[in-house]
Amino acid sequence: MNARKLTADYHAIATGLVLPSHAFIDGKSRPAISGRVFENVNPATGDVIGTVAHCDAADVDLAVAAARRSFEEGVWSRVAPEERKATLLRLAELVRAHAEELAVLESIDSGKTIKDCLNEIGEEVPAFFQWYAELTDKSFGKVAPTGEKTVAMVVKEPIGVAGLILPWNFPLLMAAWKLAPALAAGCSAVLKPAEQTPLTALRLADLAMEAGIPAGVINVVPGYGETAGQAIGRHNDINVISFTGSTEVGAYFLKYSSESNLKPVGLEMGGKSPFIILDDADIDDALVSNAVNSAFWNGGQNCSANMRQIVDARVKDTFLDKVIEKTRTIKVGDPLDPATDMGSMVTAEHRDRILSYIETGKSEGAKLIAGGGKTKGLDGSFIDPTVFDAVQPGMQIAREEIFGPVLGVIGVDGIEGALATAKDTDYGLHATVFTRDIDKAMYLSKRLPCGTVAINGFTEGNVTVPFGGYKRSGSLARDKGTEALDQYLQTKTIWITLK
Repeated sequence: MNARKLTADYHAIATGLVLPSHAFIDGKSRPAISGRVFENVNPATGDVIGTVAHCDAADVDLAVAAARRSFEEGVWSRVAPEERKATLLRLAELVRAHAEELAVLESIDSGKTIKDCLNEIGEEVPAFFQWYAELTDKSFGKVAPTGEKTVAMVVKEPIGVAGLILPWNFPLLMAAWKLAPALAAGCSAVLKPAEQTPLTALRLADLAMEAGIPAGVINVVPGYGETAGQAIGRHNDINVISFTGSTEVGAYFLKYSSESNLKPVGLEMGGKSPFIILDDADIDDALVSNAVNSAFWNGGQNCSANMRQIVDARVKDTFLDKVIEKTRTIKVGDPLDPATDMGSMVTAEHRDRILSYIETGKSEGAKLIAGGGKTKGLDGSFIDPTVFDAVQPGMQIAREEIFGPVLGVIGVDGIEGALATAKDTDYGLHATVFTRDIDKAMYLSKRLPCGTVAINGFTEGNVTVPFGGYKRSGSLARDKGTEALDQYLQTKTIWITLK
């Protein structure tokens, strides 16, 4: 990759791309059985850039049959772990080699900035395939303690066919979060990308074949949630579902499971994550940069976005002044411009939904102090980064997931006020805490009901640590870390009686 490329260079790459348009089933690109397609739109311009196969239950049946056959034949599930490892390492290198192409493809598909896409696809995505590749021959079962007349082994086996349902905000990264551990475990997969952003998952399937993953092990069925997604959720020959998306849609997958084969469902869903600043925190550039990034990274289209900024009243005014100053430096614009900090929202419909939340906040009495509307001078689905002061915990903008570039400041009194406000939510995905007192940091970390607590820096961690939520943010399943493998493995006891 050449980090010094100019905007025109990335536009030239975009112009030269051959955009995927078909589903990928049993090692081949193919149209939907019905022949139907849906339009693929670049949200930064509003232009239709192509059409994509609109898969439904018939296509899902075909994909599941291919996945089941490959699993039962053992072409992936029963090969030596070191062989799976070598193949996944080849896939990681192919992603690195094609990172620039994939990054541009994702940027025009999603409105994400090219610099974010280059980082995610050039660094994080191959790191996931590499890390789980290295786990394949380092995961051990155990032998239970018994008397000398018996031997008891506890082994882990791949669960079978995995249905992987992806969100639109980090299209290829979320594919790697789910596909890498599923493949490392020995599963075959049917993957449904979000209808808004199907392109990089389809291209990844081509690279997987080039890496040597057998036909039928990876299948990609683009389509809508109510068609392809529901068909995956209800399918009786899928053994596990891993879903990332909204809490509302995640609930449907629990319903689908209960009405079909009771397949386990791993859920990573919405959030309303707090960013807590205690009165002893240094309100310096690092803290302010973290605060702004936590709300506006990826245009706020992030389940762990820290929109609720809970700030001790004694430092709130100082904090707010610096946040406004920092927010005004954010460059909103062409996603293919390397200087752009924030691209477009994923669709015009989503942009309008965010704008409606901003109007609700104003009507509820929150004080709008920055942004608040469409970005002037730009076509497409752009919104200015928006800052509210005087947000109250009961307001709709403080309770519902906006999933856009909106930062709201809630003033509180002391650590207990901060904790009570932070806990006052149906969600439990993430929290950030800024304080110079490690005792206070650990006190809050132990009491915040959420899956990840970041201290003195906004982060979700890296591939080595699990990610998921409490309450309406998720299930017991986790993405990332060794814990992600647990979704795709089942436990078997082998009890041997000796003569």
